[in-house]
Amino acid sequence: MAYKLNEKIRDLRPYDPITGNYQIRLDANESFVTVSNDLLDKITDEIKNISYNRYPDPMASELCKSFAEYYNVKHELVTAGNGSDELISVIFNAFLMKGDKILTLSPDFSMYSFYSSIVEAECIQMKKEQDLTIDIDKLIACANSEDVKLIIFSNPCNPTSLGLKKGCVRKLIKSVNALVVLDEAYMDFWNESLLDEVETYDNLIILRTCSKALGMAGIRLGFAVANLKITNALKAVKSPYNVNLLTQKIGSIVLNEHQLNKYSINKIISSRDKLYSSMLDIEQSNKGKLHVYPTVTNFIFLNIPFCFAEKIYNYLLKCGIAVRLMGNYLRITAGTGEENEEFLKYFKKSLENIEV
Repeated sequence: MAYKLNEKIRDLRPYDPITGNYQIRLDANESFVTVSNDLLDKITDEIKNISYNRYPDPMASELCKSFAEYYNVKHELVTAGNGSDELISVIFNAFLMKGDKILTLSPDFSMYSFYSSIVEAECIQMKKEQDLTIDIDKLIACANSEDVKLIIFSNPCNPTSLGLKKGCVRKLIKSVNALVVLDEAYMDFWNESLLDEVETYDNLIILRTCSKALGMAGIRLGFAVANLKITNALKAVKSPYNVNLLTQKIGSIVLNEHQLNKYSINKIISSRDKLYSSMLDIEQSNKGKLHVYPTVTNFIFLNIPFCFAEKIYNYLLKCGIAVRLMGNYLRITAGTGEENEEFLKYFKKSLENIEV
């Protein structure tokens, strides 16, 4: 008899990012700030001394200490991972049993529901309000009535670009029995993090990444921060050598560059603010054609009604500009000044062809 895949993976398809050669890439929320020559020299000098024939430190101790110093948390509360995606998978596998319920929000990061299906947990997706904000009381009520074991969402949110303030997040954590996994991948661009309070709670894990503000998407590096009990459990269940030698070394070097990172983040925020301001001007002069949401991330999110988002998306691709299409929404990462100007020029041209 022929072997058959089980039903939970039978119809899965690989993650499908935009592929192709586009002059301007504003689709993946990557940093446009390239690595400086000085930093490259430091990295080059360090990786010459790596013992490539040896396994990496299973606890990534030096790396976790660099993260802890950068974000002013205790290093023993930090777990390093092969990107936040690996950590989400580890958390779901470790803290959920088959048939448990998890709660996430919609719209939010699509991989949450994917990983829940792999561990055979029931994923409940609560719709956000019409303006894409979160009603925290509804979220608490849903979590408690459904007796969910885990709540996960991004704050600030990918893709909506909106954020939930500390007070609301605290209220959620204190009002539920579930483990709350707070994905702060974009929190470097805002100031509402709960990292400095993580040890206060027995049901909180905070995820951070080096892929956005720190410009290290290519080395795949993420972190989970939680109280000591949860952290010890995470370190016990993760793969022994999950973060490779190169990533550990490069990550430590980059995290030690406090002033350079601050400069890069400010540069990204400045680009985002200019792009956001320009998009508001376009919205004002094209009433009814689009709505631009406020942003506390490194990207802009907009609603384009009447199903014209796909037409604009395809037009931009033909012009060599990649953005992210999500139904009737477009997500545009802030790029360099020149990239933003090119995007704005062709975005305005695309709107001229829309008749509402």
